[in-house]
Amino acid sequence: MIPEVGHYALILGFAFALLGGTVPVVGLIKKDSYLTRYAWPLSYGAFLFIAIAIALLAYSFATDDFSVAYIAHHSNTQLPLFFKIAAVWGGHEGSFLFWLFSLSGWAAAVAYCYRKRDEQFIARVLVTLAILTAVFSLFLLMVSNPFLRMLPAPLEGRDLNPMLQDVGLIFHPPMLYLGYVGFAVSFAFAIAALTTKDTTIPWARWSRPWTGASWVLLTGGIALGSWWAYYELGWGGWWFWDPVENASLMPWLTGTALMHSLIITEHRKALTSWTLLLAIFTFSLSLLGTFIVRSGVLTSVHAFAVDPTRGVSLLAILGVLLIVSLVLFALNADRFTRPVKFGFLSKEATFLAGNSLLAVATLTILLGTFYPMVFQALDLGNISVGAPYFNTLFVPLSFLFFIFMGFGVLIRWHRVSTDDLITRALAPMSVSIVLGVAFSVWFERGINLIVCLSFITAIWISLTAIQAFYFRRTASRDRKLGLASLRSLAMVIAHCGVAVTIIGAALVSHYSVEMSNKMGPGDALNLSGYQFSYRETELIIGPNYTAEQANIEVSKDGKFEAMILPQRRHYTVRTMNMSEPGIKWYWKGDIYITLAEKLNRTDYAVRIQYKPYVRWLWIGSIMMMLGGALAVFARFKLKATQLSEKEALVPATIVMWK
Repeated sequence: MIPEVGHYALILGFAFALLGGTVPVVGLIKKDSYLTRYAWPLSYGAFLFIAIAIALLAYSFATDDFSVAYIAHHSNTQLPLFFKIAAVWGGHEGSFLFWLFSLSGWAAAVAYCYRKRDEQFIARVLVTLAILTAVFSLFLLMVSNPFLRMLPAPLEGRDLNPMLQDVGLIFHPPMLYLGYVGFAVSFAFAIAALTTKDTTIPWARWSRPWTGASWVLLTGGIALGSWWAYYELGWGGWWFWDPVENASLMPWLTGTALMHSLIITEHRKALTSWTLLLAIFTFSLSLLGTFIVRSGVLTSVHAFAVDPTRGVSLLAILGVLLIVSLVLFALNADRFTRPVKFGFLSKEATFLAGNSLLAVATLTILLGTFYPMVFQALDLGNISVGAPYFNTLFVPLSFLFFIFMGFGVLIRWHRVSTDDLITRALAPMSVSIVLGVAFSVWFERGINLIVCLSFITAIWISLTAIQAFYFRRTASRDRKLGLASLRSLAMVIAHCGVAVTIIGAALVSHYSVEMSNKMGPGDALNLSGYQFSYRETELIIGPNYTAEQANIEVSKDGKFEAMILPQRRHYTVRTMNMSEPGIKWYWKGDIYITLAEKLNRTDYAVRIQYKPYVRWLWIGSIMMMLGGALAVFARFKLKATQLSEKEALVPATIVMWK
């Protein structure tokens, strides 16, 4: 009866969420504090029962209960236990249950952390999150129930998709979903601000740590997905402009813009309308990504193959959410419009320009992703939009944004003189150009425009961040690493992470080399100064697969470097073949070998690639996550110190260099 108990727990979670979206509303309308305070225990209750539901589903996976249709389709008795648990989110129904679990978890976290804040306002935030939880709980119960029985129960399951049988499944989807769903908190704060008459509530300050935490998790989810695709799919790539990849990139771009817009709204009470719209559209893009993965309207190696009617339901939910939130914005945005004067050469102006570029980049990706589908729906024929389109439009926008990133940390609030700006920017700009050209010539033995610009902008971003941190530390009389300095340090780490990622992307994109050839025992090849000798083919028996493994010795200048072991796996239950690449990594590049089709009794098609500085992509992502996490920690530390409003403004004045 475990699946039935899980099903009833999900129903109870829906009931608590439904009550959480209605009872406090009655309290807010009647100004009844007793009813309003129900928002807190009802948020905890919804989270508790949804957590019980997902825990019981995981238990059913672990005990091989194939009478549950979802488990029968995504598990097998031969599957290792940790993959059985991870298979909870390995398909549509279970992944959406985890999505719902994340949403209720964020709501419970907000309720707990802000239990002593403005009761009326936080209740509005919790009501918004409860309504979202109730709607998606109903969707799960009605059209995507993971607890449905299959009678008679099969003796064996179909097994988990071989592409998902990797440690990446354990970490990548949960982190990605937590990032996606976390922007629901930013959305809820925006809706609460639009529905309250008090415009003095510091909702932007309260929203910032939640937005930052969501951004950190989404950054980690995207980076893990990129790394997983790199070492698991056997293609040797790290980004393919796939529709599902685009679906995660779009809310990341608008979420980045939202983080910076919240800074201006908090400190200067400016661009509030921008902030509200970005909060609405960031969460809407997260829902759009959920729709892309589950609708079947777009072909992707990452997508779930499900009934398109589920996608229609998700699209309807997204449409209603957008209409309601935008109507609220149209009716109430004028209350947040106030004249704020700032010069063309000011931090506000650079933030606005940077956010505008991020918005245009997001729109570019959105059009490239959905234009083929719309073109086909209108019966205008079939077209394909691939990497050339995205690279041609996205790369120039990125370089422009990187330039504004540097100026944004150097320029002061309100206004700065031209002479002061030149003084601040001249040194880092000069050094960036000189070093950028020098590094480009060193790698290219000439000038490659894209690589040269990549080095220049990466060095520019790093130097301006370090210089701004130095100026702020110098301006502060307190030499201890206080909250203001901690946030500045977070900015330096995150911006340097962007720089490292830029360099990694540029070098691996332009200087990767590869060769494909027939190889068998006794054959040898040379590539990029390395010698590859095929020693033998070994037969491997795994828990639910068999494999042919090539033992390829790598040497350089006659000295042994490594033994690389690519595999060709055969999954018997799913009757699928998968190439498991062998990778030897160095700090300055990877040797990547893929074992493809068997050509005759002894020989295979072997693909050998050398990918310089590819690891810098993920090192940069880790640095961005670290910087974002440090900024979130500083915000929560500020909350924990219980500073008065006057004391809380002290770090801000230091940051503004007044």
